[in-house]
Amino acid sequence: MTALDQKLGPSALAERRYKIGIIIFILAFAVWLLIPLAAALQVSPSRIAALSGAIFIANKVLLVTCVVVMGKEGFQKLKALALKGIFPVEVGPTRYTIGLIMFCLPLVSAMFEPYVEQFWPDLASDLWLKVLSDLMLIASFFVLGGEFWNKVQALFIRTAKVVDVGNMDFPNGSSSTPAR
Repeated sequence: MTALDQKLGPSALAERRYKIGIIIFILAFAVWLLIPLAAALQVSPSRIAALSGAIFIANKVLLVTCVVVMGKEGFQKLKALALKGIFPVEVGPTRYTIGLIMFCLPLVSAMFEPYVEQFWPDLASDLWLKVLSDLMLIASFFVLGGEFWNKVQALFIRTAKVVDVGNMDFPNGSSSTPAR
């Protein structure tokens, strides 16, 4: 053990690493403010372009350094703090339905596209429609939440079983479903 480990203890050391990681995280995004500052100081466009490239690389290095300093637990804590209001822990029925529509619509349209192409040949040439469909499929995973990804992953595990925890009764007589 180092002298710092002996003075602080494991939890205080983890808290200190978390705070240093937050400082590095903020710094990773604050360096982008150098670009408008350089433009305000009338730096040549070629130097601003070089600065932008250097900042892009420095941003990635700082973000990786942030994760290394914080550790897995600290990064999970930061991620939960940053995404707390954006992504709720549990996906509600309305959001789940919208996500399923967003997931299924691109798949169904891709399945029927060769047949529709026979009747409307001009429809297949719209690249923007295909890009929009792909973006909708990707966005559906974010709308459906992490538990949906576990369901998709279970499709590829031969021994996976379906367990509906929404209808399970617990040993103490309570149910996970609300009383009506």
